[in-house]
Amino acid sequence: MASGHNMMAPICLVENNNEQLSVNQKALQILDKISQPVVVVAIVGLYRTGKSYLMNRLAGQKDGFPLGSTVQSKTKGIWMWCVPHPSKPSHTLVLLDTEGLGDVEKGDPKNDLWIFALAVLLSSSFVYNSLGTINHQALEQLHYVTELTKVIRARSSPSPEEVGESSEFVSFFPDFIWTVRDFTLELKLNGHPITEDEYLENALKLIPGRNPKIQISNLPRKGIRHFFPKRKCFVFDRPTRDKELLANIENVTDTQLEPEFQERIKNLCSYIFSQARTKTLREGITVTGKRLGTLVVTYVDAINSGAVPCLENAVTILAQLENSAAVQKAAAHYSEQVARRVTFPTDTIQELLDVHAICEREATEIFMEHSFKDENQEFQKKLMEILRNKKETFLLQNEEASAKYCQAKLDQLSIALMESISAGAFSISGGHKLYLETKEKIEWDYWQVPRKGVKANEVFERFLQSQAAIEKSILQSDKALTDGEKARREEQASRQAAEKQLELQQQQLQEQQLRMEAQERSLQENIVQLKEKLERERENTIREQNMMLEHKLKVQRDLLTEGFRKESEEMNAEINHLKNMVAQYNDTPWIARALDKLVREVTSILPVSLQILGSVPGLSLLFKKK
Repeated sequence: MASGHNMMAPICLVENNNEQLSVNQKALQILDKISQPVVVVAIVGLYRTGKSYLMNRLAGQKDGFPLGSTVQSKTKGIWMWCVPHPSKPSHTLVLLDTEGLGDVEKGDPKNDLWIFALAVLLSSSFVYNSLGTINHQALEQLHYVTELTKVIRARSSPSPEEVGESSEFVSFFPDFIWTVRDFTLELKLNGHPITEDEYLENALKLIPGRNPKIQISNLPRKGIRHFFPKRKCFVFDRPTRDKELLANIENVTDTQLEPEFQERIKNLCSYIFSQARTKTLREGITVTGKRLGTLVVTYVDAINSGAVPCLENAVTILAQLENSAAVQKAAAHYSEQVARRVTFPTDTIQELLDVHAICEREATEIFMEHSFKDENQEFQKKLMEILRNKKETFLLQNEEASAKYCQAKLDQLSIALMESISAGAFSISGGHKLYLETKEKIEWDYWQVPRKGVKANEVFERFLQSQAAIEKSILQSDKALTDGEKARREEQASRQAAEKQLELQQQQLQEQQLRMEAQERSLQENIVQLKEKLERERENTIREQNMMLEHKLKVQRDLLTEGFRKESEEMNAEINHLKNMVAQYNDTPWIARALDKLVREVTSILPVSLQILGSVPGLSLLFKKK
């Protein structure tokens, strides 16, 4: 399996031709080969502000993403560069460079909004790049943040009673990094030195007043504060004072750059390499390169259809694809492992069932690891059915191998007997005794043969039945025996045949019981693993909701501290809604209901003897709260 990918140069991921977005299939093929988790860094900003230069430096290169020295925007659509992550082993760093916002050559300004929204949805770290200072004009140019609620949805169909779903944006929005280029001011506030982060937070403070213009100018500030809990700022002076060098910055050596600029660039790269998070979706779902490709296609398709990109819909589509693949991966592992660990025929059915149990547990673990959002456990039930059918196939294969092996051995051992019968060697006085001695020798030798398998009794029973008429004929023609002795021997033969038949039936019943017990253990194993997975998902959900709640409480406290009591109070409904969600997930009856539903639906397709909940010992203990 391909794990990561090291591209020599960027490739266009989302093409923007005549303001129509489309996904580049070659870029998707690259992402499809990346099974590693991805750290996705996207950069947006006005055109001709040096975004591509920053992304090239993050890629460890001086060129790659196209740079330009004119007033025309160089980058169109969204370009992608996948490189090994420099500080996170087994991770891929995906860099997304977007076309410049506010390009005068564009006709529809909403095209910029879609590019902005896609960068937010796809990234785990979102870099906004601007020139000069973070002032009123810079914030006005970031008005796209205020429109995100119009072009992004968290849920496909929010309940009417729910508070605005934008409160959930913080659970899947990226970290926000503002890079300010050509910054020439001193970092001071009221005469005191401040950090870059403090400079940003001060710029994001709301302006007091009820004037409509003030309210509008506060909207980008509110959007950034509400949607992006983790914020960071980097300011850069000019790379060089030489205009000719600036025009060909990709060819400039580090020694030609201002030392302070070089230091700031290193700080930015170091921060992103160490702090940028792995891309995740709701409830801690890790995004790989392959999954990122699915998200891109889903979001772009939604935009082109006139709809709004929806995270829940994207996750549902992703889950269908990933869960189907997880079933196939788990089933393939099961087949490979059984074939590797078993030599047919096995000595007993239990030997094969033990291997089945081990391989099924491993396969279920693989499915649990690679699946998510398995609504109503549809894919888990599908896997259980596949593994049950595979088990039955292996059991049948085992029986056929045993029957074939036993028959071959028996044919070999009975050659002399069959030749003697054909030659009439037993058609003499005392022939019946001689026949029994020969048959008993065959039986003795047969049972000395090792690893005959589960059909040993049945095959030998068929052999005895095939000899019954011949033995009776030899017995009746034996002149050394009286009629009374013949009758007794015939009765003894019938009794022995009945005992053998009873023994065979008992073996079949025992094997059926072992199969039932194996099915019970299988159901128990699935319940245990599902419970553990649901518990983990519940913990992730609670962690996510607590994070959302803590962020909203912080925003509310900050508003109150800054004197915006009305805005602070307006957040109460949103905060109470989040508190109710946390309380709901802190209780666990829904886990018990999910497990109970799995038991009922799975046992409904099993033999009648397993269609009773009580046939799964200890199940009620699994439903108890910890």
